[in-house]
Amino acid sequence: MTEPKRLFDFIDYNLERNPLEDMLVGKEGGQWKKYSTADCKGIIDNLSAGLLSLGISCGDMTPEGRDKVAILCKNRPEWIMLDLAVQQIGAILVPIYPTINVNELHFVLSDAQVKIAFVNDEDLFLKVGSLKEKVPSLNHIFTFEHVQNARFWKEVTSLSTPEGVIEAKKIATTIDYEDLATIIYTSGTTGTPKGVMLSHRNILSNVIASSPCFPPGNDLRSLSFLPMNHIFERMVTYLYLFNTTSIYYAESLDTIGENLKEVKPNMFTTVPRLLEKVYDKIMQKGNELSGIKRKLFFWAHDLAEKFEINKNQGFWYNIQLSIANKLIFNKWREGLGGNLKCIVTGGAACQVRLIRIFTAANIPIMEGYGLTETSPVISVNRFNEDGRRFGSVGPLIEGVEVKIAEDGEILCKGPNVMMGYYKRPDLTNQDIVDGWYHTGDIGILSEDNFLKITDRKKELFKTSGGKYVAPLAIENKLKESPFVEQVMLVGADRKFVSALIVPSFPNLHDWARKNGIPEMSNEELLENSKVKDMLKELVESFNKFFNHVEQVKKFELLPDEWSVDTGELTPKMSLKRKVVIEKYRDAIERIYA
Repeated sequence: MTEPKRLFDFIDYNLERNPLEDMLVGKEGGQWKKYSTADCKGIIDNLSAGLLSLGISCGDMTPEGRDKVAILCKNRPEWIMLDLAVQQIGAILVPIYPTINVNELHFVLSDAQVKIAFVNDEDLFLKVGSLKEKVPSLNHIFTFEHVQNARFWKEVTSLSTPEGVIEAKKIATTIDYEDLATIIYTSGTTGTPKGVMLSHRNILSNVIASSPCFPPGNDLRSLSFLPMNHIFERMVTYLYLFNTTSIYYAESLDTIGENLKEVKPNMFTTVPRLLEKVYDKIMQKGNELSGIKRKLFFWAHDLAEKFEINKNQGFWYNIQLSIANKLIFNKWREGLGGNLKCIVTGGAACQVRLIRIFTAANIPIMEGYGLTETSPVISVNRFNEDGRRFGSVGPLIEGVEVKIAEDGEILCKGPNVMMGYYKRPDLTNQDIVDGWYHTGDIGILSEDNFLKITDRKKELFKTSGGKYVAPLAIENKLKESPFVEQVMLVGADRKFVSALIVPSFPNLHDWARKNGIPEMSNEELLENSKVKDMLKELVESFNKFFNHVEQVKKFELLPDEWSVDTGELTPKMSLKRKVVIEKYRDAIERIYA
């Protein structure tokens, strides 16, 4: 078979080259259930035929004229099967975050005129069902788990007929490389969701250009847990299919630790927030050690902090590092399944210190950069060491151009740049000018094409003294402290820069015990004068890294961690700054009172 021209071609491509016994694998009733490439092909074709019999069609092939199918579901084999089944009959999959609030959900279902929704479980069935009266286009809701009084997804495959399968194949031949493949509504950190239209060409060009950046080899395994409704995990899923890499789906974010040990994957993708949590867990275990074991642990950790990439640090350092790898870091690798070749991170800026430490421990972290609108990869650090650089988001991928605007904004051009925003030519023309997509990020491009992100254009703020402050780098530096879990800088139109800080409570309680402070609640701990003094000294010790304007003059300590559920983080765990400012207005006023 020639190279795929549409995303759904990956199944046939896979079948002809290297069919897998375990192409997609998920837990069913506590056991891993494997779907081979041939199993997947059968289910996908029957799903396509079933959808046709329910009246789902490609209409007149315009973005508005094609029927929309929504999915609100955790990662599981059925997710990608439905995706490919919808694509090959020319309908459009609209993935929606399961955590979306009902108002936004109403907006998306109505804006896209969704006809059928597939949901994971009872909670989501009730959530979507509550809007059925308000969304006239919505005819059917199917569930992937058995739910009382709900229609099970296999009902759709049971509607398949041989004629329906032939009809679906006929439609598939009319679908073109340039055609729309999906609409992804970005929740973003502001305003109403925008529907990003991505074509087969957008995503497929990104898959093929990103492919050489990943570890080579056959029969590789991946673990998938980042939400597939985000383009990062979805594009990587297609990349796994393209490279015949088996995909195992974690049961949930809470079971990643166990699933890593069961699956022993060669790679996975993540966001920095989850990487920080892995690191915190490792450090907690290190802190519980005593005697020689503790000394060895921190000796190895100190070595890792000095690690440089693409630079020989001499015979003595190399010997020490290889001993540290045998005695200490092998346990870190075992905790991640013991077979990892690399971890790919994106979605937000990752602390360079973490990348350095993990890489020294033979767990290479490949940080990349992109947006939903760029399908998503613009640049990524390579698996091969000479294509990696600490502090950068890697070299540009092939076929993608970048130029830096006068104000420092990163502009991107290439086959990966979206078709536009659904029904919003006004917004499209605002963001794509002369073919260049304006990313809203500030960065620098080195002579050898390595990209470095310095901040978000929208997140820069000006103090009342007229000085600009870029918060991201300062926040990431403060998070290097084991006592800082989350932090957000404040100071727009104010005299000085201040911060809202959520401490790392396990580490703070640990410190308190060692310093003779009795057990108390998080709230009481933050009122303790010894704790306050320690954290004040800590922030002051970090101020030396920043210029005078950027230094954190005052801060407020907060007792609750920010999360997706409580509304301060987007589903891909980026900070919703406006929400935090609104929610903690009183704390901010106390700082500047």
